[in-house]
Amino acid sequence: MSAAPIHVAGERVMLDPGGVLVWPNAGLLAVSDLHLEKGTAFARRGMLLPPFDTQATLDRLAQLIRRWNPKIVVALGDSFHDREGAARLPAAELDRLNAMTASCRFVWVLGNHDPTPPAGVGGESVAEFEAGPFVFRHEAIKGARPGEIVGHHHPKAVVSTRGTAVSRPCFVSDSRRIMMPAFGEYTGGLDVRDPAIARLFPRGGRVFLLGKERLFSFALGGPPPDEPAPAKLREYGGARVSRDDAVSRGER
Repeated sequence: MSAAPIHVAGERVMLDPGGVLVWPNAGLLAVSDLHLEKGTAFARRGMLLPPFDTQATLDRLAQLIRRWNPKIVVALGDSFHDREGAARLPAAELDRLNAMTASCRFVWVLGNHDPTPPAGVGGESVAEFEAGPFVFRHEAIKGARPGEIVGHHHPKAVVSTRGTAVSRPCFVSDSRRIMMPAFGEYTGGLDVRDPAIARLFPRGGRVFLLGKERLFSFALGGPPPDEPAPAKLREYGGARVSRDDAVSRGER
């Protein structure tokens, strides 16, 4: 799996195709919008979904933590789908989550879905987390100083490949800010061309689509990548865009 190096606020960070950001110099891994226990939240409202979203989300997160072996993990808000999400964790998943939080410094940034610390779960809870030139918060602040790492909007992009439109979660970045993709198994997304996202990148930037093994990038603010595509896509890791790679995860 090939992570893409980029520079923001004078620091080199790695964007992992699994949907996490790694800052090697600090041994820090950031992940956003886990939305744990979204399935049980929907079930309470009579909308029945397979109740395995937390397990699947933690499976992927555990794999990435093993891969990068960070000293610090920062979860950028909406880690639980609602205030009671932590209390609904199955015992086995609670034990596994607490094992993760005990393995390194684990920071829960509070979000709009989970504005209070998760009860019974290890780690520390903060409104935002600052380290070096970076500030990690849930939602972007217009006019924030360079070095803002955020989530909240669940950015995604649509591209065409071999005559098929494919929707993929993505990172969005410029020299000042990185917006993280939503990591949770049941999270949807907002198109990067939506004004809510585009206004945060007024001078444009780059979009990094998540593929199975690598990222694919195009300029934000230019023509849609599917008009035409895939010529507007930039390869990372020497890969060619393939339909199999692009549809491997599907829209969250």
